Parts: sequence; structure tokens; C-alpha cells
Amino acid sequence: MQLKETFEKVKRASKSLALLSDGQRNDILNAVADAILNNKERILEANAQDLAKMSKENPLYDRLQLTESRLEGIASDMRNVATLPSPLGHITKQKTLPNGLRLCRVSVPFGVIGMIYEARPNVTFDVFSLCFKSGNACVLKGGKDADCSNREEVALIHEVLEKFGISKDVVALLPATHEATGEMLNAVGYVDLCIPRGGRKLIDFVRDTARIPVIETGAGVVNTYFDKDGDIEMGKAIINNAKTRRVSVCNALDCLIVHDSRLGDLPVLCEKMAERNVIIYADDAAYLALEGKYPYLEHATEESFGTEFMDYKLAIKTVASLEEALEHIDYNGSGHSEAIVTMNETTARQFQAHVDAACVYWNAPTSFTDGAQFGLGAEIGISTQKLGPRGPMALEEICTYKWLIEGEGQTRP
Repeated sequence: MQLKETFEKVKRASKSLALLSDGQRNDILNAVADAILNNKERILEANAQDLAKMSKENPLYDRLQLTESRLEGIASDMRNVATLPSPLGHITKQKTLPNGLRLCRVSVPFGVIGMIYEARPNVTFDVFSLCFKSGNACVLKGGKDADCSNREEVALIHEVLEKFGISKDVVALLPATHEATGEMLNAVGYVDLCIPRGGRKLIDFVRDTARIPVIETGAGVVNTYFDKDGDIEMGKAIINNAKTRRVSVCNALDCLIVHDSRLGDLPVLCEKMAERNVIIYADDAAYLALEGKYPYLEHATEESFGTEFMDYKLAIKTVASLEEALEHIDYNGSGHSEAIVTMNETTARQFQAHVDAACVYWNAPTSFTDGAQFGLGAEIGISTQKLGPRGPMALEEICTYKWLIEGEGQTRP
């Protein structure tokens, strides 16, 4: 491996993190947050170089773009992480066996976490804050679209670490090449856990290629079901927020499922989205309900459903029952986030019990699927798998545990 020396340095540096107190970690996180705010122009200049290479029409442009307000939010999230209780050293189980052995299960870092991500420069700071707080070193593999931004951010982090006498090898940024991705996925003995964040193509490649443990953060194909007992004003607000707040994020709405008894309300439910030029791909029944009443209307195809648009686009599916809505989600959803709008509690509970997703909402938009919004400080990803963590992953989810056993000379018969 050409990057073997890099992986060795990170693995070695990860051991030194155990010597830091939680207070020291917090001081460094706050210092990095200060550095972000004091060097906004420097970061934005690097980000501008990345943005210049991408068309504004590209759905990833919004994910790639950093602004002063977004940097302020990133710094605030980092400070929030610093205020959270340490996830390390928690006793999660303890018992004394009949033979007198005392068993204690305690939370510890994974060691080295590898992160693969695309046009998301905010992830660089988020991953650092969560890994550092939890005693993990990190190997970052960003995409070429955000390489200038990522390199400037990691340089800033390294400067702060060196001021505090901490090895800068606790954070490493790999080259933005496919070869570097392959090397990380084969870094057995060096990278303890890999977390990919990106589109379906990236996720599938990592899952199929990796020889190291992977937590799958799947694509977000998100549905919202407007039930026959849904409140129209509430539904309009929820649908618009889920779709238009930020179209490029994984919790953005992709398909509105509507009960056929509420087709007459579709023009009202969709009217605010017209202000953002959202293109609607409607099935036949929904098309008839919206024809002449919504300006950006097209006929849906089979490909319209089960698609993560990451754009100002939305599919609409008409159903005759809750069961049909659930069937549509089962077939087209990705296990990320799903929602129902209804005033009928029985229907809502049936929906939440049946839907197989990491986050299932009742009368709230899927835009809340976010580590910071869940009170986790920030997130390292949103897991859609069932083995291990599920949903927004933060401090607790990037720790493992070990058993500590104490005895007085007992031997096993």
C-alpha cells in the first residue's frame, strides 16, 4: 500500500488520544471552533476554488457551498460537541459471578475511523469533532469536488493541534483519488471502522469492496404519506419544509404519497413549492388533480419513484389505503426517513410500527433527521443498516466496549 506509512502514523497517534482528559479535548475543540471563525475568509477562498469547478445547476452545488453563516453553524456545532458528556469510560454492564470474578463492560474508542465522503466540506469538521471527543483518530477521504476546502480545513485543524502539542497525525486527509479509497478499504489492521457518506454508487462500492468493517449510511429515498385524516395546513408546511429546506441533503423529501380521498387538496398542499420552482412528477390521478393548478407539472414514470432527486423535484403517488401507502414505502424506500401526516393516532401508530426505517415521523418533516437536531451535537452519518447503530450517529455510536475482569486467583475447572 502506497499509503501504508500514513495509516501507520494515524494508528500510532490514536494511542496518544487515550492520555488526554475530556477537559483537554474540549479545550482543543473550542480552539478549533475559534480558528474557524477567525479564518473564515481563508476557508471561503478555498471553497470558492472548488465551487468554480462545479456548475451551479449541479444538485451537489448546495452541499459543496460554504458561507459565513454555515461556518458559524459548524463552529457552533463543534462547541456543542465540547459541552456533551464524554462517551468514554461508561460502565454499561457489571456483575459478580458465583466464583467471585467481577465483570465490568466499559465504553472505549474504536481507535481509527475512516471516513469517505463526497462534496461535503462540512463533514471534515463534523467528523473531526466527534472522533476527537470520543478518543478516535480519523482518516478522511474527501471527494475531488471539495478537495481545496477539505485541505484548508485539515490544515487549520493541524495548526491548532500543534499549538496544543498534539500529534497532527490524529487527523489525516488522503488524496482525492479512487486509488486512495481502495487503499483505505484494504487497510486491515490500521483502520478499525469505515463510514461512507454519499450517493448509492459510493455506498455500494464501499460495501462490496471493503476488507475492513463498514457501517452503511444509505441513500435517502424519503417518502411522506398524507393520510385521509391529514390536516391540510399542517401538511402543506411539512411537505414544503421537507422538500425545499435543502434539496441536496439526504433527508429531503422525494415522494409525496396522498390518499385518493384528498386529491382535491393537492393544489393547496403543493402551492408553496411552486414558489421554489419544484418540478412535480405526478401519477395519473395526481396529474388530473393538479393540471392547470400547478405550473411545473409532468407525468411520472416508473423511474420517478424510488429516486433520490437531490434537486427541486418531487414525485407524487396516489393510494387508496394506508396498506397501499406502506407497500409503496416498502418497495421504494431506502430505510432512511419516512413520515405520515394524519390526525388519526391509530393510523399513525400503525404506520410507525410497520415502516422499516431508521427514523419514522408523525406530523413532522423528515428534515429533522440530523444529529445536531437530535441533540447529538453533530453527526458522523445516518446509518440505515440494522446491525450496530441506526439513524443519526454521533459520540456513542463511534465507541465500542471491552470487558474488564478482576479476580483473586480463581482458575477454571
